[in-house]
Amino acid sequence: MTTTETPRQYVPLTCHGHLRPVPHISFSPLEKDDGYYLISACKDNNPMLRDGQTGDWIGTFIGHKGAVWQARLSPDAATAATASADFTARVWDTHTGELLVTLQHDHIVRAVAYPPDNSDLVATGGYEKKLRIFDLTEMKPKSALETAASGETAVEACTIPASSAFEIGAGVHTTFIKFIVWTKDPNILITASGNTLRWFDLPTRSVVKQEVLDGEIGSCEFCALAPDHTSQADIGGGLPVLAVAAGKFIYFWGGQRAMDELKRTKLGYKVASVALDPRGRKIVVGEDNPATWARVYRWDDDVEIDIHKGHHGPVWSVAFSPDGKLYATGSEDGTIKLWKNCEGFYGLWRGGAGGGTERNAE
Repeated sequence: MTTTETPRQYVPLTCHGHLRPVPHISFSPLEKDDGYYLISACKDNNPMLRDGQTGDWIGTFIGHKGAVWQARLSPDAATAATASADFTARVWDTHTGELLVTLQHDHIVRAVAYPPDNSDLVATGGYEKKLRIFDLTEMKPKSALETAASGETAVEACTIPASSAFEIGAGVHTTFIKFIVWTKDPNILITASGNTLRWFDLPTRSVVKQEVLDGEIGSCEFCALAPDHTSQADIGGGLPVLAVAAGKFIYFWGGQRAMDELKRTKLGYKVASVALDPRGRKIVVGEDNPATWARVYRWDDDVEIDIHKGHHGPVWSVAFSPDGKLYATGSEDGTIKLWKNCEGFYGLWRGGAGGGTERNAE
């Protein structure tokens, strides 16, 4: 459905720096000063960390020897985990950019995930079709801040073989694992593989729920605002909402274990990515090949309220900031764009709506 109402247009901020497609972006939780970070994976091998509000470049994590498919920040934002075609996942110190841990695999790693409240566990998945959980508590060297506080000499990065991890659901996946997300209940973890979502119970290492979707899953992410920005009136009642793009459908699940289906909508085109603003009741959808647009819909009636035409390739990843005041899109064209999602001054947006030329983040 479309509408004739004119949306309030804000000029997007464009983040340059990557040399190849950006398959994944994600935000950190909200920091004490209401700041937050944005991390991007890229096929140029070099994930980047940025200021989430402005898009300004902070640093690049150097060391991968192959395309980086996914990148996520830990709950405390002190570390970042990346998944790469070089058969490794890596954990980095976000303050110094130094490598802390290499998680060695036997094939391409496509997915990484942290639990919602634990920065010392990392789940990985990829072309080995194995879901693994690594416990970094004893193996991760001290961060730069910890080392400086104790007066010790920095410890060299270590390598952890895949055999040291806990495998969950051995033999269950029949195709590579593309996404992993941890639910609000830390005992339940969800994987996206092919056209299938699977909910795993970690204590028993078994599948407790499975959903076969319309087509190959393009994105599978939790959408959640910071606690100070949520209420029971939000979609999902203030809990994270699982948003999934597959085929020509977008799907949403809620609840403590993300097992309660909230909505599914068929669109007139193939979708690559989707994200939800649970407070503003807004959905942003990234189009798959051959299209290059991101479309915005109202949750309550599926009316299209905006179209973003700034990218020059499919929009592989969409994410809302933890305060809900902007959202980011990552594209095949190698750029990230930030789109304002609030009224008044915010970040680098100082003027009113409309007019002007597109701005670039430093």
